[in-house]
Amino acid sequence: MTGTLYGLGIGPGDPDLITLKALKLLQATKVLAYPALEDGDSLARAIIAPHLTEPKTEIAVRIPMTIKRAPAQAAYDDAAEELGKYLAKGEDVVVLCEGDPFFYGSFMYLFGRIAEKYPVEVVPGVSSLTACATALQSPLSARNDILTVLPAPLSSEVLRDRLRDTDSAAIMKVGRHFARVRDIILELGLAENARYIERATMETEKILPLSDVPENAAPYFSMILIHKRGQAWK
Repeated sequence: MTGTLYGLGIGPGDPDLITLKALKLLQATKVLAYPALEDGDSLARAIIAPHLTEPKTEIAVRIPMTIKRAPAQAAYDDAAEELGKYLAKGEDVVVLCEGDPFFYGSFMYLFGRIAEKYPVEVVPGVSSLTACATALQSPLSARNDILTVLPAPLSSEVLRDRLRDTDSAAIMKVGRHFARVRDIILELGLAENARYIERATMETEKILPLSDVPENAAPYFSMILIHKRGQAWK
């Protein structure tokens, strides 16, 4: 008998947005793993901290913050090997993932390395996409609208083309790309229908007009929602 790896979606930041299923697994499992900065804290660990009722064996998966893929891939290789030792002994392991594990979630990289060897169960979570829409009181789409999710690091040409061809868009991972993304939105005449939010559901959440966002101050956890009707129900 081997242990089961549980990938828990823990939501976008508010500890109360964890699902009951994820909470039960979190509290029942003795081995806890989570992504963390290479030399810093773990946001995922901080989100679930209020729900930890007993000591656990904790494993921080240290991910280098670099655009190069190789260092992160090596970190996931090492983490999969370490977690595999517990699973091989029959111990269950929970891995935290901010938002939803299969929506741009870091857990998918462990899933790809472990699922062929050990049982894996994924528990969906509240995604940053739906959390931002709710905080902005801005429905994402309606009727036959096409919703397009765009990572901000895409090239300007791709962003322009996709924004022209969709009814509704969510631009994620804005961060250091904010000024370029804002200029594209202005160029396409979509500024009046664009809504900016950062760190949705967290204590530091901010909702700002595009014109009020400092060019070099948008965090990684920021998003711009655009609907060409302005309001999806119109």
